[in-house]
Amino acid sequence: MNVLVLPIALPLFTAAVLLLAPSRPLLQRWISFAGACALAIAAVLVFVRVERDGILVLQLGGWPAPFGITLVADVLSAMLVVATAVVGLAVASSAFSGVDPRREGFGYHGLIHVLLMGVSGAFLTGDLFNLYVWFEVMLVASFVLMALHRTRAQLEAAFKYVALNLIASSLFLTTLGLLYGGTGALNMAELATILPACENTAYETILAMLFLTAFGIKAAMFPLFFWLPASYHTPPAAVGAVFAGLLTKVGVYSMIRVFTLLFPGDPAMLYTLLLAQAGCTMIVGLVGALAQRDFRRILSFNLVGHLGYTTVGVALGTSAAMAGSIFYILHHIAAITNLYLISGVFLRLRHTTSLTELGSIFRERPLVAILAAIPVFSLAGVPPLSGFIGKLALVRGAFGAGAWWTGGIILAVSLLTLLSMARLWSESFWKTAPHGDKSRLPGVILLPIAFLSAITVAMTVAAGPLYQLAMKTSDQLLNPALYIDAVLKGGPQP
Repeated sequence: MNVLVLPIALPLFTAAVLLLAPSRPLLQRWISFAGACALAIAAVLVFVRVERDGILVLQLGGWPAPFGITLVADVLSAMLVVATAVVGLAVASSAFSGVDPRREGFGYHGLIHVLLMGVSGAFLTGDLFNLYVWFEVMLVASFVLMALHRTRAQLEAAFKYVALNLIASSLFLTTLGLLYGGTGALNMAELATILPACENTAYETILAMLFLTAFGIKAAMFPLFFWLPASYHTPPAAVGAVFAGLLTKVGVYSMIRVFTLLFPGDPAMLYTLLLAQAGCTMIVGLVGALAQRDFRRILSFNLVGHLGYTTVGVALGTSAAMAGSIFYILHHIAAITNLYLISGVFLRLRHTTSLTELGSIFRERPLVAILAAIPVFSLAGVPPLSGFIGKLALVRGAFGAGAWWTGGIILAVSLLTLLSMARLWSESFWKTAPHGDKSRLPGVILLPIAFLSAITVAMTVAAGPLYQLAMKTSDQLLNPALYIDAVLKGGPQP
């Protein structure tokens, strides 16, 4: 079996086994964890092959591009599939500390793997229609996970979440219809050869704006971000963790892939608008975070704000800026996933994430506080952690591109993030809690948190090689001929 199939086939197989296996919680958890481990191995294999052989291409069914279904893995896709596996491993292992038995009875574990399959498929597809299909797989799985064993708050959040995402999906599908009607193609490599030769600039501009709107909703960019902070605080912590770590990143990835291939530097209005969007997203997200008094709501607004960092690179279009955004995506996946899992510790100890009820964790449970300090201060951008390195790379990229106001916004928003995270730390871990903590905390709940904290530390220690890898990824993205040749000529390209 070709290695590119494995990150899609293994979660599908795991989900099927979980559906057929006896409904015994411990057995389901072990099957889920084994499936997550298999996905991690497959993701590493894909990454190693891409590093060794260049861009990998698989034409399913033996049909050559652009007639068949194409799977493609370049360095960006391979890195994000590895990040998907890391999140899957953390979320699967968190189940051993306990999952609501009513959720487990309604297919919680299988749905997590369907979601991982959809994310992996989106990162590996070489066809825009199949990207839409993988979006819908993710949407269905995530909607059920959000509403599973419904509460009133969950149902309200789920309707907001699915309504806005269905609008985005409808807009995306409409754009694909216009694109196919005008070009007769949906394979991204073929489109990259057709659209630059198109003399209808109005047609290209309309397509670009429609893609920006559809992906902007999926990525929770300003001004269409409000569905995210209205919904991500309601599901269980593990579900919120996988949503925060992966789902919006698929929207960001789609922007990077489509814009660098189909609209490389033109129309200029697209990139000007995206840069303004990124700046507004940063500001609004962090100002919103400062206004919140709930741990998970603060994380949701921080998630929105930091998505602006991940799109600055593609908006500026330089190698250094793009590398900074790629580095930041990897850092943010680990940090925000970990913080949502930490919110689960507060739910276990205090049955709430309201800051008024939290506190005393540093004195009562120092190990929890030490593990939590790593993602908190990394997200805040405290040196020398990976968040600081990512922000420094973005500031350098912005100033190097002559975008002084963008660099200034990044610095200002970094200060807002520091204030937000400092207050979060003080209120949640440092101040004296109004009520003593008498709850029992199983040690296994800290294992995925320790794992992700170790990933953040490893990214900090290996920041040099990781940034060089981000630069290599950036150069590959800004030279779309490598991707086009690999897909249309049917062979790996370095």
